[in-house]
Amino acid sequence: MEHTHTAVSPAPDTRTGPGLRPAGGAPFYAQQGAECALFEHCFTQQLPLLIKGPTGCGKTRFVEHMAARLARPLITVSCHDDLSAADLVGRHLIGQGNTVWADGPLTRAVREGAILYLDEVVEARKDTTVVLHPLADDRRLLPIERTGELLKAPPEFMLVISYNPGYQNLLKGLKPSTRQRFTALALDYPAPAVERAILEHEGHASPALAARLVQLAQALRRLTDHDLEETASTRLLVMAARLVASGLPLREACRAAVVEALTDDTETLLALNEVVRAVVGDDD
Repeated sequence: MEHTHTAVSPAPDTRTGPGLRPAGGAPFYAQQGAECALFEHCFTQQLPLLIKGPTGCGKTRFVEHMAARLARPLITVSCHDDLSAADLVGRHLIGQGNTVWADGPLTRAVREGAILYLDEVVEARKDTTVVLHPLADDRRLLPIERTGELLKAPPEFMLVISYNPGYQNLLKGLKPSTRQRFTALALDYPAPAVERAILEHEGHASPALAARLVQLAQALRRLTDHDLEETASTRLLVMAARLVASGLPLREACRAAVVEALTDDTETLLALNEVVRAVVGDDD
């Protein structure tokens, strides 16, 4: 459920253009606009951040990149429908006849002054988001009822949540009381030039291959007559590029990394494979 990342020293500013890897070991991230500046301002002003965007558009990589630039440890929690408030805050554990309190990732992040990232927060149980409210407003407090503690978040602590608006329904969505505590940032799939730069860097693709994969993605994203929950993401394109780089033929790589990942429906698979054939051709 939980993954912890330790950030490195801040990197030089990369707002001069997309596709540049900052010095200092920060994860590669190709900017789409002014999102890095917004993140930095939120951090400086101690404001929580809500990131909206489709699956595979780079939300998690963006947070990892910014944590490294800001030289803060990053604690990431992948939310799911069994995630409870106790999973985040902590609980008493019994071991060797003693009862010991164990901090959850939220409590650890507050104590350490880390960046806490809740990925796909709408997947968590409704009672989970309520725990965030005192931390997400001017109080910046975390009450721990079971220990009687009231933790004040240090200036370095930052709360970041994300979700995919395409998955929202009446049962899974952020309450206005939660949403309005956050500054919001909308991310989408990168512009073609940025996406090509990502594929060349992350997928080890040649410029020609990157261009063909981006052309394929654009064709798949224009499809409206098939009931797809998701469309071709940048993440899937990177996977296809890596398969090609290892020697797999392009059409086979596209089928395995993109088409089969999008649907199990036989008719839809045939239609998507026709799009692949039209864009990349029969021969590689």
